[in-house]
Order: sequence, then C-alpha cells, then structure tokens
Amino acid sequence: MNATSLEQQVLCIICSVFDAHSAVLFVPEEDDDACHLAASFSLGDSILPAAVIRPGAGLVGWIIRNRQPLLLPHFDQRPSNLGYYADGAETGIKAFMGCPVPTGGVLCVDSKRQYSFSDKDAKLLQLFADLISRLQANLGGDDLAGDIPRYFAELGVIQDLRFRYKRWPVFLENFLLTLRDATGFEYCAFASLTPSGEEYCVEAESRPLALRDGGPALRPLGTGLVGWAFRDEQPVFVENDAAAAASALFGRVEGAPEFQTAICMPVMVNKSARGVLCLARPGAGVIDEGLRSFVRQAVDHLALFLENLYLRTRLKAFLPKATVESDGARVFDPDLAPPSPREER
Repeated sequence: MNATSLEQQVLCIICSVFDAHSAVLFVPEEDDDACHLAASFSLGDSILPAAVIRPGAGLVGWIIRNRQPLLLPHFDQRPSNLGYYADGAETGIKAFMGCPVPTGGVLCVDSKRQYSFSDKDAKLLQLFADLISRLQANLGGDDLAGDIPRYFAELGVIQDLRFRYKRWPVFLENFLLTLRDATGFEYCAFASLTPSGEEYCVEAESRPLALRDGGPALRPLGTGLVGWAFRDEQPVFVENDAAAAASALFGRVEGAPEFQTAICMPVMVNKSARGVLCLARPGAGVIDEGLRSFVRQAVDHLALFLENLYLRTRLKAFLPKATVESDGARVFDPDLAPPSPREER
C-alpha cells in the first residue's frame, strides 16, 4: 500500500467519524513554502486535485503560516476562504476545522451543517494528524497499514456508544467489549480513583479477574502497573515481557493468568488521572504506533463521557439548592420599581 492510498483510507475514516462533507490533506512543496493537496475524500466531486495554497491564503493558509489549529463551527462564506474547491462549490460549506500535521502540512475537514465541530472534535482531529505523521514516518509497514482502517472504523463505533448508552455501567461494559474485539486483547478493564485518592477501584472487566465476587475491587494506589499509571499520569506499555503478568496489573491476584503484553492508559478528567484503562493478553506481541494511537483516541471518548457524567452529577447536586427568582411575567408596580439612575450634570 503506497502513501496516497493509505492517506486516502485515513481521510475516508475521518469523514465518517466527524460526519463531515470533505477531508483534505496538504503537504509541503519540496522547494517552496506553499502546500499542495496530497489526498482528499469528499461526498461531492468539486475538490481541486491540483490545489496549492500559500501561507496566509484563506483558512488553510492561516494554519500553514501560524502552525496553529483553527476551529470555525459557523462562518460567513466568502470567495476563496478554503481554496481547495472549484469555483462556486464552497458556498454551501458552513463549518470548518483544521490543524497542522507535525511532519509538515495541514489536515482539514468541513461540513455543510453549522456547528458540526466542537473543541473535542478539534482535539481528536489533531490525533489523526499525529497518526498521519507516524504513518508517513513508518511507511512500508504493511501490518500497520492494514490495521488502520479497522482501528478507525471501530472509533466510529465507540463514538456511537456515547450517544446510544447514557448510563455509565452499560456504556462501560459495551466500551470494554468493543475495545477487546478491536484490539485482539483478551482482557480489558477500567479502574477509577476513589474519593480519598489513596486507593483505586476496578469497576469493570471484559472477563473475571479482579472482580470474582461480583463487587468492586479496591487496591492500594501504588499497586501494580495500574498504580504506576495513576501515580505518574503517563501510559505504561509492556511488550514481550513475562513480568507483565496479570498479577502485575493490580498487584498480587490469586490464580491470575500470565500476560506478556499490557497497556495501562490514564483517563484524564479535569487535568488529572481519574481512571486507567487496562488491556492485556498472554501472548507476546508488539504494541505498534497504530495501536497506541487508537487506544489514546478511544480513551479520549471515555474521558469525554466521564466529563459529561461529572457535570450532570454536579448539576443535580446544585439544583435542590437553587431558588426561582420569578415564575412568569410580573406586574409592574411603580412603588416597587428601582430608582432610575441620576443624570450627570
């Protein structure tokens, strides 16, 4: 699979994940500071295959020049705002989002619906840009190229879970099963930090390991690979190492099978690690860049669900304390009206 076809597949997946109209990838010219269109995917047929955009020219040019992401959920269309559509074809575009690719260039998506993209979508698009840069650096890895479509098709499934299941236990159960099937890891689990911050709780598993009595399992914070991930707020990857036995995930667990490959990924909520996602399998294996990127983005969806859950919980706590200032229209009473401001002399 060559670079163009691989990038084309990634752009197709990006369009599906964001429900976008078009996705385009610009890469730098060899002997110029401009960028040319390297790959695109669109629901229409008006993308200019030979589009070249210079720094500062339109929205894409702004990203090229400033090397900063740009999110416009709604903007007034003007000629040549985008620069990669044929004349008159971009008038129906109502939302735009783009970000720089670390190795150079710009990744963009657009939509014919206003307010199609959010701040969370912008963060996810940057992860796609990071993935594209890794693919460009590791081109020639056929296994990696073959896994990309499967991983990011599953990202669309994970995104749908947030809208299909509103209750946390149901969402978490389906999330772990989806992740297990997508990655091929036999064991997936989620652990959350307790309110005291001195322990973590194993809430759910794809198969029984720590939760053998049906209730939540509490472990000291410094225990196992999960404890390291909580403490350092950094992912832990173990490859081809017998030391990554299942007992090392949560500390000593009687009768636990031995896993040689493991991933422990912190789930960041309000800028701190409030949970850890665990994946493990008994066989030796390599955790390649495609798999790492997929798990990171899956964890982003998990963090978004938890943030929304946290906000709903806070709102429910505040509502009983709220007071209603007025109920419907009030009759004007001049005796109770506030005094009018004094005129300055």
